[in-house]
Amino acid sequence: MKTPLHPVWDLESIFSGGSSSETFAAYLIELEEDVRKLQHLLNETPAPTSLQETAAFDPILELLQSCYMRVSEGSAFVGCLSSQNQKDKKATQLQGAISSIAAMLNGSKSKFDNTLSQTSDSVWDAWIAREDIKPMAFVLNESRTLAREKLSPELEGLALDLGVDGYHGWGKFYNTIVSKVNIPFEQDGETVMLSAGQAANKLSDSDRNVRETVFANWEQAWTDVEDFCADTLNHLAGFRLKLYEKRGWDDILKEPLTINRMSRQTLDTMWDVINGAKPALVQYLERKAELLGVDKLSWSDVDAPVGKSSGKITYDEAAINIVEQFAKFSPKLSSFAEMAFEKRWIEAEDRPGKRPGGFCTSLPLSKATRIFMTFSGTPSNVSTLAHELGHGYHQHIMEELPALNQRYAMNVAETASTFAELIVADALVQAATDEQEKLALLEDKIQRSVAFFMNIHARFLFENRFYEQRKKGLVNADELSRLMVEAQQEAFCGVLASDHPHFWASKLHFYLTGVPFYNFPYTFGYMFSAGIYARAQQEGTAFADKYDDLLRDTGRMTVEELAQKHLGTDLTQPEFWQNAADLVIADIEQFLQMTATEKKG
Repeated sequence: MKTPLHPVWDLESIFSGGSSSETFAAYLIELEEDVRKLQHLLNETPAPTSLQETAAFDPILELLQSCYMRVSEGSAFVGCLSSQNQKDKKATQLQGAISSIAAMLNGSKSKFDNTLSQTSDSVWDAWIAREDIKPMAFVLNESRTLAREKLSPELEGLALDLGVDGYHGWGKFYNTIVSKVNIPFEQDGETVMLSAGQAANKLSDSDRNVRETVFANWEQAWTDVEDFCADTLNHLAGFRLKLYEKRGWDDILKEPLTINRMSRQTLDTMWDVINGAKPALVQYLERKAELLGVDKLSWSDVDAPVGKSSGKITYDEAAINIVEQFAKFSPKLSSFAEMAFEKRWIEAEDRPGKRPGGFCTSLPLSKATRIFMTFSGTPSNVSTLAHELGHGYHQHIMEELPALNQRYAMNVAETASTFAELIVADALVQAATDEQEKLALLEDKIQRSVAFFMNIHARFLFENRFYEQRKKGLVNADELSRLMVEAQQEAFCGVLASDHPHFWASKLHFYLTGVPFYNFPYTFGYMFSAGIYARAQQEGTAFADKYDDLLRDTGRMTVEELAQKHLGTDLTQPEFWQNAADLVIADIEQFLQMTATEKKG
């Protein structure tokens, strides 16, 4: 791989001119015209009554998939623009434009699904048995079934249209809020204002005074905007609940479970196993408190480093390491990562104005991805980079499939990313020769387990309880903070001395409208990938092709079917999940052994 690498992504090769791109403006016009053409075709095409009549759906299905690909491409581009510069007002306008087109397309999809639902079983069975349709049979069956559980296409379409400036509009308001959040920080005798993204990196600083100061200022900054955040979350939840009520859905988890193609039994089994593993995590957190010289950890201590790493890791060093570690598992995965670095698919520069967090977004027409993060040179940043590259590889594996089969759910999307992260994190721990270096890397790895087992569990508990409260009326900021603290104390088993009351306000995931309950799929992905990783360790490099096959099927199976086919396991039973949890427990046992003589008391 050629170095030095440039840590700023290339968006010009997608559409030149940024948010003022004339090419992109023309792209949106053409896309909107085609979506309207799709609407017209659907209005003119009744449900088929014979196999011959299903031929009328061939151009519809082709245009539908083409529009989905182009909406994804456009949404990804606009998302990149707004993330790299939160003050780019033109990008915000473009988000509105692409959201409107996406809503029209989703309305067309609703009409398409409803027409399919009206097709007789005999005609339907004959249609999906056709060789050109058979590869999409799972997705089409899924859409047909769900259409029968929703409102009429006219009402579903109306809800989607109103959602552009209502539901989705409220979701995007987070970007406006976070762009106004500035956190003061004392640096070299001067007070500088950090963006939310920059401040978030400071929360894992090795200096406890820095962490505590930044966290206090972080909490205050989000307290200052709590009413805006509370209004936003209340309207988002209110929209969802009203729509569920009209559809006759009384379980708030019905939609997220359906979207993630998993059963409630699988979800409950996973959380049961995690709760059984929490005593080990409590031991780890208690030992960490001893190492940091405090009676109990505060919220800002949870991500604090233990052990001494060899200093800042450069972006180039991180890239070289990731490519090398990926190669030990799969040359294809390694080649993909190298391509992403060299083609500048990654935005990693640490600068003001960027939104917090990290993501990978797909550009299906360009057959490319773009990765966003803020790289400040920590082992955690390296893990995040590997994580997002895992997302990119997942899409890379699927790019030749029909568009409908590329629409995999968030929970299995997190599988590929977390698997890639595990490869790098585990390799770094094993390769470290210095005891303090090994401890720092192991501890960073365990921190991820705390995030998935405890932090995300707290988000899941909070969101469930918030929705139950929201059914009775608006929930004010104080009550939201109370629910958040209650959830954190339960999920962390009371091991922390302080909580993060305004986590609900600061966390982007609560505002995302694409997937409701943007929490448990992360933990599923982590646990699922850990189980797959254990299998990969057993089978060695021979598993790489099986892994690719599993990823390729993620858009056309339930998770239970996926696990049964590729792993021969039943996800509704605890055995698979326990094997995954045992990997976490083994890491903690190693940590406890390594630190047995280092306790500060």
